[in-house]
Amino acid sequence: MGGVSAAGSAALDSDGRVWGELTDALPAARSRLGVVALLVALAGLAWWLTAERMAGMDTGPGTDLGALAWFVGVWVVMMAAMMFPSVSPTVALYARMTSRRGLSHPLLFTGAYLLVWAAAGVAAYGLFQLGRSAFGRELAWDAAGRWFAGGVLAAAAIYELTPLKDVCLAKCRSPLGFLLGVWHKGRRGALEMGARHAAWCVGCCWALMAALFALGVMSLVWMALVAALITIEKTLPWRRVLTWTTAAVLVALAVALMAAPRAVPGLVVPAGAHDMTMKQ
Repeated sequence: MGGVSAAGSAALDSDGRVWGELTDALPAARSRLGVVALLVALAGLAWWLTAERMAGMDTGPGTDLGALAWFVGVWVVMMAAMMFPSVSPTVALYARMTSRRGLSHPLLFTGAYLLVWAAAGVAAYGLFQLGRSAFGRELAWDAAGRWFAGGVLAAAAIYELTPLKDVCLAKCRSPLGFLLGVWHKGRRGALEMGARHAAWCVGCCWALMAALFALGVMSLVWMALVAALITIEKTLPWRRVLTWTTAAVLVALAVALMAAPRAVPGLVVPAGAHDMTMKQ
């Protein structure tokens, strides 16, 4: 009887440990799911806000960006809509690793991520306005504008196949490896890691964002296409196949844009006096 009692006690202890592990894991799982649900909800809201703000503004390649403050506001909302689906695995894993600290650290991580993308938007705005001032007439649609836009798409396709793209994409596709490689504690650590992850993300996606400018930065159609390509590259297996596929899509769009722009579905072709006029 003593042996049976001891065995029963050991079984109870074992069951207790398993139950304890399960109950300890439940808050972490709920936190992870909560972060993912929050990011998905914010992405959906951002898509809705983007559609509201950009309604009727797409004039095709060379669309005017408006005032800097207005553009940055729209750009940040666009980045939330486009990037949150692909960054959610990293934020969810970070939430699990900091589950005892609630949502404050994941939110700081995400905020720093968006801040870096906002800085990238300011840089893009500056380059666009600089090109507009220096080469406005030359880049009109009925001059070299069509060829320039096609060249941007071709350059983006080439970048997809470069070693730098491969390195940056590897960081984005491996949340655990990234977090363990740059781990820092506390709120400052959350901000630093979010900013670093965004920097790798910018390195991975800047050419696709340039392609978005070439196709019409205020177009929901092209915004959705670029967002889909980014999410697919970052989350699905067969990385090299996906980057080659993205490159092929960009090359096809480049050729179509230069050869028969009106045949490209979803492309607004600048016309008349507003032909990609990049005038001062």
